[in-house]
Amino acid sequence: MTDTDIQPDETVDARGAACPGPMMDLVGAIRSADEGTVVRLLSDNDQSLTDVPEWVESTGNELLAVEEFDDHVAFDVEKA
Repeated sequence: MTDTDIQPDETVDARGAACPGPMMDLVGAIRSADEGTVVRLLSDNDQSLTDVPEWVESTGNELLAVEEFDDHVAFDVEKA
């Protein structure tokens, strides 16, 4: 799932953070965001590839895109 045309409202750079840091950073950003806000999470933690989609599904938010780069992954999440 990728879409490079997405323009996030906020970017959370959690590269270098150990698990569960990236997930907690995303949760905090989504909680403080207004409905419809798109938050981009940058993470180089492999566990994020599982954790983020599972969390998004369980919370009713929407995972708009996942883009894998050589050294990190970008997740675009829209707050429901």
